Amino acid sequence: HFYRLDGKTVLITGANTGIGKETALDLAKRGARIIMACRDMEKAEGALKEVIEGSGSQNVVIKKLDLSDTKSIRQFAETINKGERRQLNILINNAGVMVCPHGKTADGFEMQIGVNHMGHFLLTHLLVDLIKRSTPARIINVSSMAHSWGTINLDDINSEKGYDKKKAYSQSKLANVLFTRSLAKKLQGTGVTAYSLHPGVVQTDLWRHLSAPQAAIMKMISPFTKTSVQGAQTTIYCAVAPELETESGGYYSDCAPANCSSSASDDDTAQKLWELSCRMLSLSWD
Repeated sequence: HFYRLDGKTVLITGANTGIGKETALDLAKRGARIIMACRDMEKAEGALKEVIEGSGSQNVVIKKLDLSDTKSIRQFAETINKGERRQLNILINNAGVMVCPHGKTADGFEMQIGVNHMGHFLLTHLLVDLIKRSTPARIINVSSMAHSWGTINLDDINSEKGYDKKKAYSQSKLANVLFTRSLAKKLQGTGVTAYSLHPGVVQTDLWRHLSAPQAAIMKMISPFTKTSVQGAQTTIYCAVAPELETESGGYYSDCAPANCSSSASDDDTAQKLWELSCRMLSLSWD
């Protein structure tokens, strides 16, 4: 079914490349107003052109957002809250960094937990009132099956005692699933629903930090991997499928409900992660 989104506003982070760009293109074709939030404005200009040409819609804009800097996130959210006074129906937290060399965000968080979890946690917090005024509304967090290899290290969330890029990535993707669970609980009865998902193993820019042997393995499995178009399908499903209107907090893969790991369904860890995130970002969010 080609469900229309006429009159709806969708915000997608990391929309200048890969899955984010394909999601923007598809939802623009459905008639939604699309806000593409991008860190690299030069790349964003090119992506904007592609989305407008490919969808035939002029109702697409780009805005600068650097999820590795809380100042940028706050400025961006202020722009959205002022400029989109009427509504924000669908927030897609899609941007991410993957198995990158050790780095820190502007606020001193380890880069992967900082961008993939903390940045989106703060962004969602700052936009949630606007989203609540736009019901029925949806919040979608793009996670990964890598979440199932992860553990949340509450005592060393920034991997300061030792950095393993794969562990840090898996931790950040597990955080996405746990955040979605907690969010669904806190938004119960508001008309805002939340979803997390695994897009599939997709060939995207995220692979740029893989070592030569890892890249060789990826080449071997490439016939079984997804294109960005295929990789965007589960995000699109979570954004438009009418049958999900009454569902919230679940994890999806291949456009269907999927099983997440036992760590990802641990409500105690989810609550502790929520409290830690609030402390680290100096905000109160009940």
